[in-house]
Amino acid sequence: MLPVSNDTLLRVVRRRGCPPSPPPTVIGIDDWAWRRNQRYGTIICDLERRRPIGLLADREPATAQAWLAGQPQVAIIARDRGGAYACAAAKALPNAVQVADRWHLMENASHAFLDAVRRSMRQIRCAIGAMTIKPELLTAAERLQYEGYLHREETNAAIMTLSRAGVAIKEIVRRTGHSRGTVRRVLRGERSDVFRTRETSLETYLPWLDLQWAAGHHNGAALWRSLQAQGFRGSLRVVTEWATRRRRAEKVDADTLHRVPSARTIARLMTLERNDLSKAETLTVAAVEAGVPSLVDARRVIERFHVMIRRKDGTDLDPWIAWARASLVASFANGVAKDIAAVRAAVVSRWSNGQTEGQITKLKLVKRQMYGRGKLDLLQARLIGAT
Repeated sequence: MLPVSNDTLLRVVRRRGCPPSPPPTVIGIDDWAWRRNQRYGTIICDLERRRPIGLLADREPATAQAWLAGQPQVAIIARDRGGAYACAAAKALPNAVQVADRWHLMENASHAFLDAVRRSMRQIRCAIGAMTIKPELLTAAERLQYEGYLHREETNAAIMTLSRAGVAIKEIVRRTGHSRGTVRRVLRGERSDVFRTRETSLETYLPWLDLQWAAGHHNGAALWRSLQAQGFRGSLRVVTEWATRRRRAEKVDADTLHRVPSARTIARLMTLERNDLSKAETLTVAAVEAGVPSLVDARRVIERFHVMIRRKDGTDLDPWIAWARASLVASFANGVAKDIAAVRAAVVSRWSNGQTEGQITKLKLVKRQMYGRGKLDLLQARLIGAT
């Protein structure tokens, strides 16, 4: 057996290249990262034959347009919701049907609802802040936060009292020792505060934790070890504080205040079935729904959009856009309206870009096997030539 060097093997792979493939008629196109947030390329897949057929060095519209122009037989193009590939496809193949990716549509809809919750946090804080706090139910860390909250409330009350007495802003600044900006924010109502918790490293693991808790696993250390096996990098204290808070929350009655959760948590709770919520969470959602009814309407709008996609029913898309434009998710509705043909095709078509996303995962594996140093021709030879 002749000895063969690594460089020789790479030359053989490159020389082999990519075998010719039949002209595709249904393709998926998406970007992939050479280096995340810095440099991107483009992958093109034959969705009928379930294989990648092209890698482009960048994701510029002109590059994609040039490749598409050489494929006049393409009839359907599945793509993400970005404008670059839509523009390239419209210019190169104006008669091809563009299909927006269904997963991205549903994800964008969920993000639109989250944005609506974030914009409504002031009203949410007012709705939840009308209840009474029982400090004995707080953890040690939350008790420190609560003390800070009380101090801020005293500051706000002092500033408002002086203002109602006719004291000028300059004099309020002098008497209280606070900055002019702080005083102005209080007077404008921009610093109305309620006790709340912030987003933590547990956010993405909360559904799993809820299931474990419901199954009777209440030991914080054991939960932390299980989370570590799933890739969690937070400390033991984060999990034990959550377990303590959850244990005490089950003792809460209707007179007890829930600290205002993060916007992401509120959005998640509002989209879960009531039977899946704890008593404390149910009280929080009820307070939000009663205090911010516009969020309830926005939730119905997003739920209806998800149902349309799951049932592949595009007949209600136009009425849905009119309904959504009058809600808190109007910006999402406007985006759907601008890309209405591709969205309608996504709702009714059997084609989607999920398969392309899967090929990107395979591309990442091949790329990492070469420690990120493989050039475009070698990536093409290993990904496309091997299929």
